[in-house]
Amino acid sequence: MKLRIGDKVRFLNEKGEGVVTRIKDNTTVFVEMSDGFEIPYLASKLVAIHTELIVDKNTENIELIPDANIADAIYFVVEPDHEMHLLRNEYNLYLYNASAFNMLYTYSIKDDAYYQALKNGNVGPYQKVLLKQVKIQFFKDFQQHTIEAVLFKNSHYRRQVPISESIYIDARNFASGETIKHSEFKFPVYAFLLKDEFLNTQTVEAILNEDDIKRLRTIKEFKTKEKVSRSHKEYLKSLEKEVDLHIEELVDSIKGMGSHEMLSVQLEHFEKELDEAILKGMKKIVFIHGVGNGRLKQEIIAILKTIKGVTYQDGSYKDYGFGATQVNIGK
Repeated sequence: MKLRIGDKVRFLNEKGEGVVTRIKDNTTVFVEMSDGFEIPYLASKLVAIHTELIVDKNTENIELIPDANIADAIYFVVEPDHEMHLLRNEYNLYLYNASAFNMLYTYSIKDDAYYQALKNGNVGPYQKVLLKQVKIQFFKDFQQHTIEAVLFKNSHYRRQVPISESIYIDARNFASGETIKHSEFKFPVYAFLLKDEFLNTQTVEAILNEDDIKRLRTIKEFKTKEKVSRSHKEYLKSLEKEVDLHIEELVDSIKGMGSHEMLSVQLEHFEKELDEAILKGMKKIVFIHGVGNGRLKQEIIAILKTIKGVTYQDGSYKDYGFGATQVNIGK
């Protein structure tokens, strides 16, 4: 049975419930009762009834480790889809949180002088989350992968310095690089350590000084201009739409899906949304396709070139980075 710190549990053979606070060993956990008392209990005699830690549909639980406060670590993991280099087709990128902390994270790639956030969210204690599924070309196009995260618990904890680490991956190293076999992954993986020290932490303090006060006083309240009536603004907004084409938003699971099948699903959804927008007389629709290898964007543009009465352009960089295409309908 898999239990995590923070799980709300009910006793199997008696009345009562509590929250898992610590891991004693492979079979026993500590449960805090409503009266504040903490008692050891066999995991096999507990039933998890609620948890607030699973917040992402791609998140998977990880087997708990005894003495986790010593062995805890957080990794960026690359898992190939085959042990033999020549037979590899795709790579899964994971954030592997084998620690007792919650993580609010952002995963970004560096594209020239800018960074593009590809995924963000919350990973609970002893969980791993799928960040992206890519081809080898992805590592050739983007070598710098950045994870930034803040760590916290839902109970008392020792303050941790936020993670801000960049991993440089050269695709050529996959042929000769050393992989690690791990029970949480089907195939041997490449693992990049992000953090492994949780007991001794650095102190981060900020003191308000004169410069801070002067800067604060120069900030003026931002006021919007009221030239357009609220009702008319709402009408104009109703003629615009935003559609996310990331495959994770379109299907419940990508397990077993090949890249061609995923692309077909994305293009089918694109054409359906575009046809509906034209039929409803909408003026603008933004398709969020991400950066990736650029194949989806190329296919979208090829389709748009065949449709009369529409123009297209890159979506707002401020809002979408390089990962969106805006379609203008009509004049």
